[in-house]
Amino acid sequence: MCTSLSYRDAAGNIYFGRTLELTMDLPYQIVWFPAGFATTSQVEGDAPLSFTARHGVLAVTMPARVPSADTPIGITDLKILEGLNEAGLTFSLLSYPAAGGGQRAIDATRAVLGASDLGAWVLGQFDTVAEVKAALAGQPVMVQPLAILGGVESPFHYVVHDRSGAALVIEFDKGTMSVHDNPVGVMTNGPAFPWHLTNLDNYTYLTNVDVPTSSFGGYKAVQPDSGIATAGLPGSNTSVGRFVRAAFYAQFTEKAASPDAAVLALAHVMNNFDRARGVTIDYPEAGVGHLEVEGLKGEAGASYATEFTTWTSMSDLDRGLFFIRDYASLNYTRFSLSELKDATTPRVLPLKAFNGGAGDGTSVLKAPAA
Repeated sequence: MCTSLSYRDAAGNIYFGRTLELTMDLPYQIVWFPAGFATTSQVEGDAPLSFTARHGVLAVTMPARVPSADTPIGITDLKILEGLNEAGLTFSLLSYPAAGGGQRAIDATRAVLGASDLGAWVLGQFDTVAEVKAALAGQPVMVQPLAILGGVESPFHYVVHDRSGAALVIEFDKGTMSVHDNPVGVMTNGPAFPWHLTNLDNYTYLTNVDVPTSSFGGYKAVQPDSGIATAGLPGSNTSVGRFVRAAFYAQFTEKAASPDAAVLALAHVMNNFDRARGVTIDYPEAGVGHLEVEGLKGEAGASYATEFTTWTSMSDLDRGLFFIRDYASLNYTRFSLSELKDATTPRVLPLKAFNGGAGDGTSVLKAPAA
């Protein structure tokens, strides 16, 4: 459903990329949340937590509830799935169905952060992974039923990256939160993050060096072209297979000599995780589960479900640049956080407003109509 990874250029600067796969296209909104934006996180039955953003944040968002004629969607309903702040900190939400259930009780006097507001809290408040980790040690966070997912409890885990290359996985398993340092800088979906690290122990033979010849008795075998080094990579689109492939590409992709070349290199890496509709399909009778959003279905008339890459994003953490393309686009739209900084009120535009258009989206998002 999702693949995320970090990439480092020759100068040591960090870049981050992720894909999001679902069986349907959703009403994603690109949002600029300026510094000073106030958020109140409310989990039913617990004291609310209010906070004000120190940093401006550019984010891909989704509404947390289904709108009605009497209660249209407002800015406070938009929850961050992916984002970058002015300090070069990234936040990403990835599917993890084992998250919900069995949470411990919280002292009624303590303010609780709903998991749906983790993105706003992390990106609005902090500069580094170390700061986020320290803050989480003292801040209760709870998964919560999401109306737009039919009441399922926040079926996600979350990754955070900063300019130093540090990375964090925030994971809920049956309601219990764990915070893991991520030395690989890669994440996909289930199983739990420590399992993925253990599984990497099965791939110590991987290298990017081709071995094009070998001898078998009196026969000398010769490869007709290059590329045999990748023969040991798992080929499936499962979470487990994608994790190993992402770790391989993040490790061995040539370190670009300039920031622009690094963004281009990362775009090529992310192409390896771009999934076309129909590449894998699931029939209802097979019992395979997918995230379902109330009121929305996959392709009309289809007898099967097919996960596809609804969008891919990249972040240049040092320069404060964010890039995104959706399924209808082959080119990325670029946003500059430094140029958005003087927009002191929120800006919102549908992701579809940038369909097919390469180039800069900053001025479009800053326009009064946004």
